[in-house]
Amino acid sequence: PLAALHEAAKRQQAWLLVDDAHGTGVMGDEGRGSAYQQNVKPELLIVTFGKGFGVSGAAVLCSESVADYLLQFARHLIYSTSMPPAQAVALSASLAVIRSAEGEERRQRLAEHIARFRQGLAALPFHSPDSQSAIQPVIVGENGRALALAQALRQRGMWVTAIRPPTVPPGTARLRLTLTAAHEAQDIETLLEALHDAGE
Repeated sequence: PLAALHEAAKRQQAWLLVDDAHGTGVMGDEGRGSAYQQNVKPELLIVTFGKGFGVSGAAVLCSESVADYLLQFARHLIYSTSMPPAQAVALSASLAVIRSAEGEERRQRLAEHIARFRQGLAALPFHSPDSQSAIQPVIVGENGRALALAQALRQRGMWVTAIRPPTVPPGTARLRLTLTAAHEAQDIETLLEALHDAGE
């Protein structure tokens, strides 16, 4: 709920920083991201090029004065090399696809996969937070259960990782599922069937 967070930040005379790693290229008109989709202009917006763009790197979108500050004091920026020209060309080509009719078709297909998965998951004995991103966490609770479920799914040809404390709070170990536009509807059904079988 970025609008509510931004309002809360303003009341505290604070800035909102949004790391839109899973929204950039995927959410909103032309893949402009979660903040754009929710009509929020945060003071700092991090767009990641290694997810929806399929390249690497990131950018911080901010005011000119903040950009100047980062240029002078951000150690990781100061002591790194500039982006290679080939990467800039790859980013430009990726952006052209993201903003094209093909990009819109991919976003729509991904949204359909997410909706299908979430609808099917609701009938299973797992908890999942309200995530509309391509990353779908399935909270299973105990570490051992998460590891066993991930292994069971891998044995059926599905690459699923188990995320455990300290990455997540104790008692909330989970599976981290990544849906893509490259999946087919049948892939989602097969995943749901595998989760059903593994959860019994």
